[in-house]
Amino acid sequence: MIHAEVSAYPMGTNTTSSSFYIAKGIEAIQNLEGVRYEVTTMGTLLESENVDKIFEASKRIMEAIHNLGVQRVEIVLKIDSRKDKDSKLEEKLESLKKYLKSK
Repeated sequence: MIHAEVSAYPMGTNTTSSSFYIAKGIEAIQNLEGVRYEVTTMGTLLESENVDKIFEASKRIMEAIHNLGVQRVEIVLKIDSRKDKDSKLEEKLESLKKYLKSK
């Protein structure tokens, strides 16, 4: 399973807010077969069995923002490819939580 985090940064807009642009980027991947996604406050988590689908999702996000008239979009993509174990995003989080001390 391949997990990734993609963050998009529209540059040169007339606002410091990027929510509208990010929402349009997410809409572009909502029906992308073979990719699950989860939006977070700092990026979007992607999950797929195929790295090409991860790249396609990132490209769709970028193109959707460009199509809004944004001349420059920075995309940061982080990929975690694991072949020894098939795990979901939620399982990775649960694995981490078991080591956290309660407060």
